[in-house]
Amino acid sequence: MAVERGKDSSLPPTSPANVAVTNGIATGGGLAPSNANYRLRLNPNQDHRADNYDDLGMEFTPLLFSSLERYLPPNLLDVPRDTKYKYMRDILRRYSTEGERTREQKHKEYRQKIVSNYQPLYRELYTMNPSMFFVPSFLKAFNANEKTKDESIKSIMSEPAPGVYTCDMLQPRFCEMLLSEVENFEKWVHETKFRIMRPNTMNKFGAVLDDFGMQGTLDKLMEDFIRHISKIFFPDVGGYSLDSHHGFVVEYGMDRDVELGFHVDDSEVTLNVCLGKQFTGGELFFRGIRCEKHVNSETYPEEIFDYPHAPGRAIIHRGRHRHGARATTSGHRINLLLWCRSSVFRELKKHKKEFLNFCGECKREKKGRLLHSVAAKKKELLVVEGDIAS
Repeated sequence: MAVERGKDSSLPPTSPANVAVTNGIATGGGLAPSNANYRLRLNPNQDHRADNYDDLGMEFTPLLFSSLERYLPPNLLDVPRDTKYKYMRDILRRYSTEGERTREQKHKEYRQKIVSNYQPLYRELYTMNPSMFFVPSFLKAFNANEKTKDESIKSIMSEPAPGVYTCDMLQPRFCEMLLSEVENFEKWVHETKFRIMRPNTMNKFGAVLDDFGMQGTLDKLMEDFIRHISKIFFPDVGGYSLDSHHGFVVEYGMDRDVELGFHVDDSEVTLNVCLGKQFTGGELFFRGIRCEKHVNSETYPEEIFDYPHAPGRAIIHRGRHRHGARATTSGHRINLLLWCRSSVFRELKKHKKEFLNFCGECKREKKGRLLHSVAAKKKELLVVEGDIAS
């Protein structure tokens, strides 16, 4: 989100930590009221159960409001939903430029044109149905009571390399249905000659699931499942406040994209699940977590990890974890990806240096400075001791 920065403040006048309310109206730019209760919280109220905003027609995704609500000051948490909505909408409009809102509106019209003309093959995919989608072990972990849910989720997750987590997730039947749905969509695109947007600049094949009606399903996947996993394993990159996503499938094979170069994702947390089909090759390779400054820095031996895909099995990692995909040498491989984002984290990390603690190179530089400081201090003490001895 675009932000106009103030001249004499480390926070922009309209940042979440610096926006105030005057008579129930969001204000920014001038002096904020001295009453600290009128400011948004820097840290979310994790125990607050946010309202649902799905039924409101608005220019921002409903999940963004549900996520931002946890940052409201205490005196606004229990006011009517409309009051909270108007307050948060005013804040968000200050971040979003007119050009961004225009692009978003055009994208909505593009999606509506697809949804109005494309006939789904399996309508049951367009509503979240956990018992149909997920394997029993995954579902059981999330059905645990609130006191034991974190430990239950941890019990089904494996960490084959630092910062990379895997678990069995999708049922074979669901994978088959989603593959057929994507094939049906691609057939419709070919027959109607409809120009669609591909998932990203790297993939020439594949489809954006959000664009042909599956946004609601993927919203629930992120909100009810991935956000809880991320809160446990990725709190340092805003895993607790994921509020938007980009959901798509990618296709690899001799007549599709063959491989994917070394890159980072435009996400805080990435979910990647292999759907099938029969294939060889296509392993993911990981090469360490980096911030924007160090994305092209050296890779160290302990950061090297290769991961072979298995249908239905999920891999979850930070978006800034550098990775790529090796060539699919035979067959046809299709993967579901969900790039999960946190607008709150993206704003806060501009102003808080400690958000770079996830970067391997930043950690090494910090350790290097510490060792240099210790060495300098030792040298200084040795000189002093020598002077005393003489």
